[in-house]
Amino acid sequence: MYVTAEPVFSAEPVVEIAHGVVGYADRPVLRDVSLSAAAGEVVAILGANGSGKSTLIRAILGLVPLRGGTVRLFGTPLKRFRQWRRVGYVPQRLGAGSGVPATVGEVVASGRLARRGVLRPPGAADRAAVTAALTAVGLAERAAEPVATLSGGQQQRTLIARALAGEPELLVLDEPTAGVDASSQTAFADALRGFVDTGGTVLLVAHELGPLQPLINRAVVVHDGKIAHDGAAPVPAGHHAAPDHDHVHPHAPEEPPGVCLT
Repeated sequence: MYVTAEPVFSAEPVVEIAHGVVGYADRPVLRDVSLSAAAGEVVAILGANGSGKSTLIRAILGLVPLRGGTVRLFGTPLKRFRQWRRVGYVPQRLGAGSGVPATVGEVVASGRLARRGVLRPPGAADRAAVTAALTAVGLAERAAEPVATLSGGQQQRTLIARALAGEPELLVLDEPTAGVDASSQTAFADALRGFVDTGGTVLLVAHELGPLQPLINRAVVVHDGKIAHDGAAPVPAGHHAAPDHDHVHPHAPEEPPGVCLT
């Protein structure tokens, strides 16, 4: 059982989208959406398949263009934002071993590039950050193994470690536990708890919360491209509330390869 102090949030939002509009061809996806997250806050974005919740965070990160509205990160308009080392992004169901002949440690170490630059060789601080990130997700003993040999859940934990290794201030996660085994979900929740305890801000897309429920300060429900609820996280109902329920049925299309900010 975890007991944490009531979080205190800063006044200036870390993330802010105002009157956001996104559409593909003639099909509207987001309709006049406004959302903000303060420093230290953990915000879950919930909704049914096709509701627009993943499109919302992609718009916030500039991965899909806005047709209307504005986005600000750390108080800076998205078009002028350059400090991507402050942001860690874990995309939806992108396999860490997708044809890449790399070890777990090498994949996680790539999360340091935005912070140290491509040309500078890794130093002691980089190695310490990689070790800490691997430990946080329970993969320290697998660092030298090819990432392609890991299970799907362990590969997802590798991607989360890669984001943590960059020591971001904001973590953006798109359904990180969908299709992931129960032990990996628990390991992920523990890693996220450690990040939040250091003052990190989290924007998390989920179909359901599971082990993450105790960490959530606020839930935003997206329905038909609009914000239908912004407040306390909904209480699980029916079979989703059962203690042995395991949400391991992936249902969303895979993220295009090569989309990552860390």
